Amino acid sequence: MSMNNLCPNAVDTANIVLAAGRRMFGYMIQDVRESAGRSAEEAAHLAAMEPSEWSAVEAGQIAVDPSWLRPMADVLEMPFDQMTALVHLCQFSWPE
Repeated sequence: MSMNNLCPNAVDTANIVLAAGRRMFGYMIQDVRESAGRSAEEAAHLAAMEPSEWSAVEAGQIAVDPSWLRPMADVLEMPFDQMTALVHLCQFSWPE
């Protein structure tokens, strides 16, 4: 008997791990942004992003585009090495 027959509604754990990593990254970005006293709309504008993109990153709906990292760090007044540390902590949220 195959495993699929035992668990016909098996959840795709890889997608769960990716979503969890994106959400963890988003929570951290949101926390830093709020601590800096910026709205998501203001942060997005200053980072040359659409507000919907910034909000989607914070909500964990999408993985951050690597080209957004430096502008996001600048807006959040975060040293780039701290931003890259967050990325490494959540690296499983970016597909290969």
